[in-house]
Amino acid sequence: MADGAKRSDHLRRRTASSLLALATLLAAAPPAFAEPTAGAFVVPRPRPPVDAADPLATTPPPQTAVPYAPAVTQDTGRPAGREVPLYLVAKLTEEGEPIGSGMTWRVFRAMADETGKLPLVGTAVGGDAEFRLKPGTYFVHAAFGKAGTTLRVDLMDEVVSQTVVMNAGGLKLEAVIDEDLPIDPAEVEFDVLANVAGERVLVAEKVEPSAILRVAAGTYQVVSRYGGVNAVLRADLEVQPGKLTEAILHHQAAEVTLKLVAEPGGEALANTHWSVLSPGGDVVVEDVGAFPSFVLAEGEYAVVAKNANRVYNGAFHVEAGRDRDVEVIAKDDAVPGRLEE
Repeated sequence: MADGAKRSDHLRRRTASSLLALATLLAAAPPAFAEPTAGAFVVPRPRPPVDAADPLATTPPPQTAVPYAPAVTQDTGRPAGREVPLYLVAKLTEEGEPIGSGMTWRVFRAMADETGKLPLVGTAVGGDAEFRLKPGTYFVHAAFGKAGTTLRVDLMDEVVSQTVVMNAGGLKLEAVIDEDLPIDPAEVEFDVLANVAGERVLVAEKVEPSAILRVAAGTYQVVSRYGGVNAVLRADLEVQPGKLTEAILHHQAAEVTLKLVAEPGGEALANTHWSVLSPGGDVVVEDVGAFPSFVLAEGEYAVVAKNANRVYNGAFHVEAGRDRDVEVIAKDDAVPGRLEE
């Protein structure tokens, strides 16, 4: 009786150690991010539950599963021991249809090796998966984009079939200037963050416009960056299981090209060092050249141009959606702090 209790206690400790090893292997600790700020105008558009024709379920196309290859004996080349089939199916929701593609399956032995890690014994990609494994205990990690879950499977003598509910959805992001002016997709990107234990953690970065990001259901902060300077918006969006949430973020910004000229409409002077300042005097962006261009958030700015040991000052206003050239006149009688266009 006492020996049985000791073996049971030892098994619990060994299982707990294996679970900890798996968590260490799979977990990542993305950096924290700043708290959200106001200013984003978002149009969320949830779509109905996915079906076989929905891009959330069918992108990318299905791929061939790669089942685990059991060990073989050196003398006969036959499988070293019997195998038990394991069938895996994933759904977005409990009532949903099986996911046809986009799944990644990883199977680990429940017993850690000499390095303290759980050995990976099989992988498969696509939709459903089938593995043939030796009897024993395994951990299966199922991933659908950025959504993932882990389950324990005990294989004995009978076929085992498991259905995994991912509780996941999709997020599709777009950005425009002002109300509806399009933005070059190459000039805008998105970061997606989740709230974990009271902290913002990065889920995905540099997400391209119109791309479908698969994530676990929940609330996310989306950060939209346009142009790489200060045109940044933040918004909170909710992703529902089995649905694709679309959102449009409206930037209040424009592109400004700076020129230092001897006279209005003249040729821009090369080798000019530029500093763009906020009304409070903080440096927003700096560059060197004859025609530096920046995407700047709507507002007031000061500009300092340095050329041939001379300094010229000016000021300008950025209006959302109005790209423009800004000329600073390089003349001795220019009024400090005044911009002539």
